[in-house]
Amino acid sequence: AGREPWSSREGDFSKARKRLERKPPSIERTKGSEILFGIAPCSVALSQSRRDLFRLFLKQSSGSRRIVMSEFTLQAMARGVPVHHVKRRELDALCRGQVHQGVCLEATPLRFKSLEEAENPDLGDEESPNRQPIWLVLEEIQDPMNLGALLRSAYFLGVDRVVTSRRNSCPLTPTVSKASSGAMEVFDVYSTDDLRSFLKAKTAEGWEVVGTVSKPEDVENVPVISCSEFRWNKPVLIVIGSEGDGLSLETQLLCHRMLAIPPGRALHPNIESLNVSVATGILLHSICSQKLRDGD
Repeated sequence: AGREPWSSREGDFSKARKRLERKPPSIERTKGSEILFGIAPCSVALSQSRRDLFRLFLKQSSGSRRIVMSEFTLQAMARGVPVHHVKRRELDALCRGQVHQGVCLEATPLRFKSLEEAENPDLGDEESPNRQPIWLVLEEIQDPMNLGALLRSAYFLGVDRVVTSRRNSCPLTPTVSKASSGAMEVFDVYSTDDLRSFLKAKTAEGWEVVGTVSKPEDVENVPVISCSEFRWNKPVLIVIGSEGDGLSLETQLLCHRMLAIPPGRALHPNIESLNVSVATGILLHSICSQKLRDGD
């Protein structure tokens, strides 16, 4: 009978200890900051001067990634950013359970640039008379994973500018940066409150506005061609619609042509389209490779 109270107290201590182990210590954030996570976004952000950087958090005893963590420490020291070595559960808490790969960076957020900055950018060789600029225009892309993948493809394939509609669109979050594998940290993204006026203005400047569609039969009054048949000899805007609905009818009617990706087989009724970021990667490769060939 004398052992029961001790057993009961031991159980209470065990439960309390487990509660403490489950709850990570709170790290007070700098006001107005956000937490970038993942090796690529944090490394690229440290190498740029686009954000104010407050603290770098690295996982203790990183094992096989010790060399990577040492490189991060040197990178942060060069920028004057304090380095904190913390346990994994503290990193998990900082980025709310996202895949951080042992690295988190506290920094100011990135914002969309205004179109006024896009109208008079420092374009360098883009102003050459033989240069054919290509801009990617996004209408109401809402999923941060899709937006990140779109930015990664656009950066890799040579798109000159990305413009997004401000309304019903995903902001430039740490999740977007992670999905872009850090491309968001080096690639400016512009936004507009009035996408249709922007498209009309670029048409008046001599640009071709090219929309995209998954089902050609859904388009009226605008010619639809396969992306492999598309040829261009003037500046071009490639307009991508939202994940669920594609391009709005009003935006479709501002397009000179619509591009479709022909499927490689007869499709099941429930699997008739591609993910928006995958489709955009295919379209951009088809279009941008022409620019590369023409430049050779």
